[in-house]
Amino acid sequence: MASGRGEILHRKRREDVSERPSARGRLNGSQPRARVWWFGVMGLAGFGFGLFADRRPFGDDVFAHPLSVFFILVGVSLLALRAILARPVPEVIPDRALMLGCALGLAMFLTGNFVTAHGLLSP
Repeated sequence: MASGRGEILHRKRREDVSERPSARGRLNGSQPRARVWWFGVMGLAGFGFGLFADRRPFGDDVFAHPLSVFFILVGVSLLALRAILARPVPEVIPDRALMLGCALGLAMFLTGNFVTAHGLLSP
């Protein structure tokens, strides 16, 4: 038998092999406040862009559609966040939360567009 193999096969008690929380009690180091801001801004911005999507204020081109402009601004904002914090964005906001925020922004865009198209928000 190789040295130390007997110790591996005959442990006296169970060992916890799960990830240990960091110093602040988070598993992946993400910041809950950043996630709340991410979801809130994506929801409000998506709804806002959806409200004026029918008017096509940026022009009739594909890249000028309010949904395209919305996601271009989201990408630029994430790049700016990366530059400002000098850390990768997934360390601040986890990947899954980034994708859920984008889905929330899309859903709120469609909701804002629905509200405007059906005249539910009368001036």
